[in-house]
Amino acid sequence: MDHSEQAFGEWVRVRRDGPVAELVMDRKGAMNAVSTAFGDALAEACAALAGDDGVRATVLTSTHERAFCVGADLKERNTLSDAELGARRPRSRAAYGGVLELPMPTIAAVHGFALGGGYELALSCDLIVADPTAVVGLPEVSVGVVPGGGGTQLLPRRVGAARAAELIFSARRVEAAEAHALGLVDQLVGPGEDRAEALALAGRIAANSPVGLRAAKRALRTGWGMDLRAGLEVEEAAWRTVAFSGDRAEGVAAFNEKRAPRWPGV
Repeated sequence: MDHSEQAFGEWVRVRRDGPVAELVMDRKGAMNAVSTAFGDALAEACAALAGDDGVRATVLTSTHERAFCVGADLKERNTLSDAELGARRPRSRAAYGGVLELPMPTIAAVHGFALGGGYELALSCDLIVADPTAVVGLPEVSVGVVPGGGGTQLLPRRVGAARAAELIFSARRVEAAEAHALGLVDQLVGPGEDRAEALALAGRIAANSPVGLRAAKRALRTGWGMDLRAGLEVEEAAWRTVAFSGDRAEGVAAFNEKRAPRWPGV
C-alpha cells in the first residue's frame, strides 16, 4: 500500500495513504491566502492527483489552527497593476479549476475561516465536513469584486439561487451551526475532528469501485445544468462505462461469494 508525501512548491503537499490522498494547504503565515505561487502549487498538485488512477478519494485540508483558507492574497493583489492582475487570471482559474475537476470524489475538511476563495475551494469539493469553529462566506462584494473561483455558480447549485443571492449580496459570514442548517456544509462534527472525520469518510468511499466512483462523479457533475432527459443520457453513458468493466464483474462475483471485492480498477 502506498504511503508517501510529495511537496508542490513551498506550501502545498500531497499525502497518500493507499487509495486516499490528502491535499494539504500549509501556508501558515498567511492563513493559506491564495497568492499566485500558492495557486500555482495547488494547480500542480491537482494535475498530479488527476493523473493518478490509484487515488479513489481526496481530502482537502489545512494545517493552520484557525483557518481553512481566507481566500485571495489581498496584500499581493494590492501590489499588482491592472495589467498584471489580468495576466495572472488564467493561473488563478487553474487553481480553483484543478480542485473542481478532480475526477475522484473530494471532501473539504473545514475549520476556522473559509472565506471568499477559501470557501470556493471547499465548494469545489463534492462534500464539506466542518467543525464548530468554521466560518464560511463569500464576502467579495464588500471589497469591490465578485466571487471569481466558481462561487457564483457553485453556491446556487448547493443551496438554491435565492439563498446564494442573499449570501453573496450581503457578503455576510456564516458560522458553523447556521452553515450546516443552510446546507453550506454537509456534515458538522466535534471540535478539531474535521480532518479525521473527512479522512474516515474518504476511506469508506475509497472502499468502493474506482471505476464506479469516477463514473458516478462524472455523471453528477455533467448533469448539473441539464434537463432531466439530457441528464439521463449522461447517466446512461456512465452506466455503459461501468457495466462492461472489470470492476463490475469483480463486484458481482464478490457479492455472490460473500467476500470483499478486489477491484481491478478497469
